[in-house]
Amino acid sequence: MEGPQVAGKAKTDSSPLVAAARMSDVAYERILEGLFDRRVPAGAFISQNELSAIVDVPVAPLRDALRVLEAEGILTIHPRSGIQFIRPGLELTRATYQFRSIVERAAVRVFAEQGDEAVMNALEIRHSRLLRRVERDGLGQEQLEEMDALEGELHGAVIAALRNPLIDSTYRRMHNYLRLLRLDRKITTPIMVRTLKEHLDILEACGTRNADAAEAKLQAHFQAAMQRSLGLV
Repeated sequence: MEGPQVAGKAKTDSSPLVAAARMSDVAYERILEGLFDRRVPAGAFISQNELSAIVDVPVAPLRDALRVLEAEGILTIHPRSGIQFIRPGLELTRATYQFRSIVERAAVRVFAEQGDEAVMNALEIRHSRLLRRVERDGLGQEQLEEMDALEGELHGAVIAALRNPLIDSTYRRMHNYLRLLRLDRKITTPIMVRTLKEHLDILEACGTRNADAAEAKLQAHFQAAMQRSLGLV
């Protein structure tokens, strides 16, 4: 057991999970983590050696991860110069929500017509409970974390209704753009209340098996969310 652990430590640390994983995959995840927890600022221009030190991954596997992230549009590699990370803005916001709208409008129709009623009911109950808490107690870290979880579960359930692994993987990559857009977004009690009510409108339409209403409510939610992301409301 000591041999593999020592080898793993020479590359990163002694964690068995890190030692067992492909280092390029570890580098990929760590770069994104560094971006989302702001150790690597959005829009930053940085050298490979600097990034290697920040995310604690050797340069060789880091390069493999950077090529993947460049293909996904998260950054641009400038040979012999450095790495330019994408900066959230109007164009990325528009493109992200356009993609979500195209995919999820089709998915929500399937979810409304064929989705698991128990999943819909559970999501509706949790949304309603959180809405009451926020309206009563205001906004706190616990509420923010619960909102993030509900956001992922609702939209994840909608996408899963298509049962398409290609869409699943593409949507997961798109979610990285969404997380970037949310880095500088200020969440307030009124914004969370509106978001929760929009989610409940979608779930209510799905619960009545009304695909047309579900699609309309989803589209209205995305339009409002994009405006919030751009600071228009």
